[in-house]
Amino acid sequence: MSEKGEVDLTGAKLNTGVWLVKVPKYLSQQWAKATGRGEVGKLRICKKGNQGKAEVSFTLNEELTVIEGIEDKTVCAPREHPFTMQTVGGQALAVFTENSSDKIALEGVVVQRAECRPAVSESYMKLKRLQIEESSKPVRLSQQLSKAVTSNYKPVANHAYNLEYERKKKEEGKRARVDKQQVLDMLFSAFEKHQYYNIKDLVDITKQPVSYLKEILRDIGVYNVKGTHKNTWELKPEYRHYQGEEKTDE
Repeated sequence: MSEKGEVDLTGAKLNTGVWLVKVPKYLSQQWAKATGRGEVGKLRICKKGNQGKAEVSFTLNEELTVIEGIEDKTVCAPREHPFTMQTVGGQALAVFTENSSDKIALEGVVVQRAECRPAVSESYMKLKRLQIEESSKPVRLSQQLSKAVTSNYKPVANHAYNLEYERKKKEEGKRARVDKQQVLDMLFSAFEKHQYYNIKDLVDITKQPVSYLKEILRDIGVYNVKGTHKNTWELKPEYRHYQGEEKTDE
């Protein structure tokens, strides 16, 4: 929003209630691809019984589910996205729009907050795995040299980093690091069977060094420091793919 913009309160919609909804990044990117009238999907609001709370969900149009450019592969975005409803919490929130002339207009007052989350499915799990692979890729840099390299390199029987690797391998037994994606596959497979694991069990399952395993777990998991499942790991909500999900005790 421009700092120099003027707020136009002519016909301000103070009595218009709007929803403030947080959506996943990939979903907003798919919406931007909509053509024609710009229709991106359908919003459903239904109520179960007279006393039941309203259940809200968003269904993405099928033609907008194709996501290209991740790992040079084509994947499908999940279509179903249930809403998690939240209160405004006593905050005074409003929605403004800005036109090309830097004029700002009040569109309405926020009366409901919500978070739009994808329903856990095979397509969503595949999308998340590819996104993790993409984010863990090293950034390659090229550098122009001012002069040619003239140093003479003599061959050695064994390089220092090889010796260091062998030393660590002996210290950790057979727990040499494997590819991150292999470890992720083993972890996801394990968490489909049980919700909670301590680090010792996960080390036994993956055969990986503790420090390397914890580094990967921080990307996809949550460490419980209190409650019934104290000192155990579980998947973050967006990665859970098991039935009858339990809640961690507060």
